[in-house]
Amino acid sequence: MITYAIIRVFLKEHSVRNNMTSKTIALLDGDGIGPEIMAEAVKILKVVSKRNNIDFDLLHSPFGATAYFSDGDSFPAATKNLCDNADAILKGPIGLGFEESKKIPIDMQPERGALLPLRRRYNTYANFRPVVLPQSLSHFSPLKEEIIGNGIDIMIIRELVGGLYFGSKETGIDENGKRFVREALEYDEDQIFAIANVAFKTASKRKKILHNIHKSNVLKSSVLWNEIINEVNRDYPDVTVVNILVDAAATYLCLNPSQFDVMVMENMFGDILSDQAGGILGSLGLMPSACIGPEKAYYEPSHGSAPDIAGQGIANPYSMIGSVAMMLEMSFGMAEEAANAWLAMQAVFAQGNSTPDLSKSTDEVTLITTSAFGDLVASELQKIPPVS
Repeated sequence: MITYAIIRVFLKEHSVRNNMTSKTIALLDGDGIGPEIMAEAVKILKVVSKRNNIDFDLLHSPFGATAYFSDGDSFPAATKNLCDNADAILKGPIGLGFEESKKIPIDMQPERGALLPLRRRYNTYANFRPVVLPQSLSHFSPLKEEIIGNGIDIMIIRELVGGLYFGSKETGIDENGKRFVREALEYDEDQIFAIANVAFKTASKRKKILHNIHKSNVLKSSVLWNEIINEVNRDYPDVTVVNILVDAAATYLCLNPSQFDVMVMENMFGDILSDQAGGILGSLGLMPSACIGPEKAYYEPSHGSAPDIAGQGIANPYSMIGSVAMMLEMSFGMAEEAANAWLAMQAVFAQGNSTPDLSKSTDEVTLITTSAFGDLVASELQKIPPVS
């Protein structure tokens, strides 16, 4: 059985801040708005480096559609080598519009040719997606004020390397001449034990309540999932498990999000519900994420590459900078500096600033560019006393 030993990155056992003088970070700019928001993440990393006397070796490499068009491979060998040797990976969004995607062979399209192989290569099985909306930012949400209440603070934990996305796949023509496709939803007990342990450990450090999202009334995979959740619960008697069907969870996220604290779910459920959670915040642009494996982690915004607004300087870098904050905490053991980065971003919003992708010109906000937003976050971070 997989135990806590396999989540050394998550537990920060391999990275002690006081022993850290130099770290290599692989920067995968990605597609669309990726290079624009990555540039703002780099600004923050440079500020953190200077404030903490830490040398970040920031190395860029192509990944996704951009890599395919430049190198003939969505995940080139040079990028793999860089990632293999990096202490952490910071990845921008990838992907193209529907028509542009047709220019790339199906198996080389960014998600199949780059993203899934990245997850498989480093077994980044634990995906953390914080769904955080302080009351001061509630104006971004489409939900009513009485539903948002004092704010939203949910941690979605998604199993990331199993299920339908990684199961066996078959396409062909059947005996009747009809086209068919078969895709298997596959999990073994070790995969479920691993993500369950991460979820329970996270819940035990928060409000000690874990919502287990499943579909056991239809899917046998969920039956096994629930059995293992119950078994792991015995090791965490202080954590209360609430079992909820995935379709009901989708409804409650809109009607009563404050009932949730930590949610754990299989791969596809997590993909869908975390995007819905971005909707209740008002934008996927407000959702960073961490993808944690036994020896390696990568960090990325939860949103797509938004090719329709690429190059216009209007994309908000919040989720990219938030991913930097998660990297500082989860890979480098810099929890206090990570908290400072969050405070700096929220301060920029609290001052009435926003970007055109998040706010309309009729809103009582000052609309600024992607670069200006990053500059303000860097400035606010510099005002906060550094960690001693």
